[in-house]
Amino acid sequence: MKSLFSTLLIAFIFFTTSTEVQGQKKLDQQTVADLQTTPKYGFVLTTERHFKGVLSMYDLLIANGVEIEAYEIVVKGLVVKELIKNSELEKFFEKYKGKVKVSVCSVAMEKLGVKAESLFDGLDITPTASVRMLQLQALGYNTLTY
Repeated sequence: MKSLFSTLLIAFIFFTTSTEVQGQKKLDQQTVADLQTTPKYGFVLTTERHFKGVLSMYDLLIANGVEIEAYEIVVKGLVVKELIKNSELEKFFEKYKGKVKVSVCSVAMEKLGVKAESLFDGLDITPTASVRMLQLQALGYNTLTY
């Protein structure tokens, strides 16, 4: 009986907890008002997980009524190899085309052997991720680095 209870308790914990941290679904009015003061967002990232997360954050902001003037992801590092035609990330990005700008670091492309023609449509190439982020900051973007 004790073994059955332990097994049920472990099963309950396993099925009611998640290994992923769930994002905030509803933003309070003050947060939305604060975000409205600077409606341009820029992110630099290096992983597929963060690429998907930043796109999901776009959905969260829109769903909560945050008006977005510009939303740009600057990609560098190994994730650049995943931004190729017919990839999982191309399918994931499809609904954001025309809404979210993605700039890909040409230095990372060169180091990783990724050719411009292999990138999926809707991506821009920038000379360097660092200079692009400085440019976004100079233009008044809220910026985050992942």
